[in-house]
Amino acid sequence: MKRQEECQSLAAIIRGLYLTATKKSWIVCRDSGEDPDPPVVPREALVVDIAPAEKFLWAAQSAESGEEQKVSSFRFDEEAAKILHEAFTAWEFERAPSGVEAATRTARVRNFPSCIAVKKGGSGETLYWIDRDIDAVGKRMKGRDGTLLEVTSGPWAPKEQDSSPELDASGRSNVVKDRIALVTGGAQGFGEEIVRGLAASGALVFIADLNGDGAEKLSKRINASEKRIAAVPVPVNVSDEASVEALFRTIRETAGGLDLCISNAGVLRAGSVMEQGVDDFKFVTDINYTGYFIIVKHAARLFRQQSLTAPAWMTDIIQINSKSGLEGSNKNGAYAGGKFGGIGLTASFALELIACNIKVNAICPGNFLDGPLWSDPEKGLFVQYLKAGKVPGAKTVADVKAFYEAKVPMKRGCTGTDVMRAIYYIVEQEYETGQALPVTGGQVMVH
Repeated sequence: MKRQEECQSLAAIIRGLYLTATKKSWIVCRDSGEDPDPPVVPREALVVDIAPAEKFLWAAQSAESGEEQKVSSFRFDEEAAKILHEAFTAWEFERAPSGVEAATRTARVRNFPSCIAVKKGGSGETLYWIDRDIDAVGKRMKGRDGTLLEVTSGPWAPKEQDSSPELDASGRSNVVKDRIALVTGGAQGFGEEIVRGLAASGALVFIADLNGDGAEKLSKRINASEKRIAAVPVPVNVSDEASVEALFRTIRETAGGLDLCISNAGVLRAGSVMEQGVDDFKFVTDINYTGYFIIVKHAARLFRQQSLTAPAWMTDIIQINSKSGLEGSNKNGAYAGGKFGGIGLTASFALELIACNIKVNAICPGNFLDGPLWSDPEKGLFVQYLKAGKVPGAKTVADVKAFYEAKVPMKRGCTGTDVMRAIYYIVEQEYETGQALPVTGGQVMVH
């Protein structure tokens, strides 16, 4: 277990402390360490020595097999979480107006450290800065501002994680406010719609896409519109595990953790089973099926680290699947097969990961007829189908579109708004996991 990975896991564990204590989402950022002088620990910082956990870190570093390394790194996380939790609880108890209030969590206004300094044995400290948004935590780190965080608490205070029977559809977007989210394939199509929806709802969104330039341009537009850092671009190839590991390192270093992971990246190369090349089949499967597995693997590890100190904080993994994952697709077996497999993975992951309070669900949208996949004037499926004569009697692109709209009982294609409403529902609904939710206008119904 490398030191960088250790520091990243501690950021997620520290974030879990604040999730549990306040039931609010927080940003935790490890100090950049770029200053030439040793970091100055603020007077109000919580200083924690995790030396007793070091033996597991050493075991992970010296492990010969991958399995031994994983077990040792997990033990390091667990032991470090215990030490941090005990220190955090003692710190709050000592500073509360009444020790009883701290112990029973009934103080109306509670203070928390905005900086936690972690040291190992006699070594120097690594500083972790905490605040409610990425701008604020950046200012704290730059100015070495250790002023305490003041949080209104108590049984009368609003709890972000709690469900509300009064929450109607118009307010459902509040379930992601201040959350940290990841959207793969987020630079265009459904992914872009999801990113924009989450940012407009108050979330911090990591835009992960193979099209790094597109993700960066989109993040700049969103940040300008929202007048805050609402989107962070990260280049990634979801079929390459090293690339995905780098993605999650960036998330840990930038925000400390994650609340919502949306696996949206996908590709389509249609073709008859009698004609399609194995390379095309493998390309689609690597992104749509294997890529989903890799994303969940590393998202689950991050969520697990948080859960060590936030065992009641619910997190979500959502795959953007397809109606083709429910009914198949003519001459499009590679795509449909990968999507069918994705639903199987979703159900299997849900059974395993609920132990860490991770819900895993899939959304199966109908055709995004107004998106670039279908409507691009040069390469879109409407143009391709018109040229190939796939729709009998069609003379224009409009004829082809009308043909596909007529297949939907609601007479229109799926939109980004339709998918966003499904995302809000899944996040809000705490008693649902392992499901494949159709959003198809009635075209595909699950019984």
